Amino acid sequence: QVQLVESGGGLVQPGGSLRLSCAASGSNLSGYAMGWYRQAPGKRRELVARISSGGTTYYTDSVKGRFTISRDNAENTVYLEMNSLNSEDTAVYYCNTYVLTFDWGQGTQVTVSS
Repeated sequence: QVQLVESGGGLVQPGGSLRLSCAASGSNLSGYAMGWYRQAPGKRRELVARISSGGTTYYTDSVKGRFTISRDNAENTVYLEMNSLNSEDTAVYYCNTYVLTFDWGQGTQVTVSS
């Protein structure tokens, strides 16, 4: 059974940075387009960033220029580097394939607050 484990979240001040990691067990992620998603309180889960198996990236407008998605196939891990964080980035962050192949993990909480 595939398990996705997100980590790296925390409490950060506005303007700060975090790096999230998504590790998978039970499946090799290298062949999948992977995405980072987030769900803020009272809102629907949304796609934040996507990376294809070949490394092509996509970002939702609100994070362009601030977030960077990357992957390390040798480590079977996908990353999300987040800079210039603001309160609107507060959410639980999840990873999954772009077509939501696997069950959702627990996510990692990101809270941006002074």
